[in-house]
This record gives sequence, structure tokens and C-alpha cells, in this order.
Amino acid sequence: MTAGPDINSEPVGRFQGLVTSADLQILSFAMNINFVFTSGRFSGSSISISGMNPVMNEQRELPVIGGTGAFRFARGYVITTTYSSDPDKGYNVLEYTIYATYAHHSSITSCHANT
Repeated sequence: MTAGPDINSEPVGRFQGLVTSADLQILSFAMNINFVFTSGRFSGSSISISGMNPVMNEQRELPVIGGTGAFRFARGYVITTTYSSDPDKGYNVLEYTIYATYAHHSSITSCHANT
């Protein structure tokens, strides 16, 4: 993952997970993926999405099903579009816009009563 669409743009994380064919009629993928952030203020955190991605549609919506670190308990959705594609080079640039709510960091303090 990079901050912008250029191949030389600053890396901000990794895209990892499982993607497989999901439909016999249209080009569509079943996706169970994580956006793992490796730099910046969200370094060490991730956002998980899972759903069907009909890639020939101009815009696709996938659900946010969770997260880790700063994105613990994340819920929402992702809108993805194809920014550019070069089939000859096998190179695609996809844009993911994430709309999610997530829990703010909080802690539970335990205490002991001495009687």
C-alpha cells in the first residue's frame, strides 16, 4: 500500500489476505483481506475487510469487519475503484476509501481490597 497512486509513492503498509473467484457469471472475487499499516501514526494497526468484489463495477463496496491496534472494533465499509490498469504489465492501481468507526483506546483498571 502506498500513500498515492504512483508506484514510487511512499509505502504506508501491506495488503494481505485471501482472494478467490466468487461468481460464474461475472468477474468477481471473494476477498478476506487486511490493510496492515507499517508506517505513520497507524503503524502496527490493521483494518480487516471481507466480502464480494465485482471488479468490473466502477465502484465496489465491501464491509469493514474489524481491526487491530488503533482500529480495534472497527466497523464500516470500504469503497474501492480502479484508478488505473495495465493488463500487459499485470499492474493495477486500486483506490480504497475507508469509512469506519472504531473504539478509542481505553483501559480497565483493576484494584484489590485489603480487609
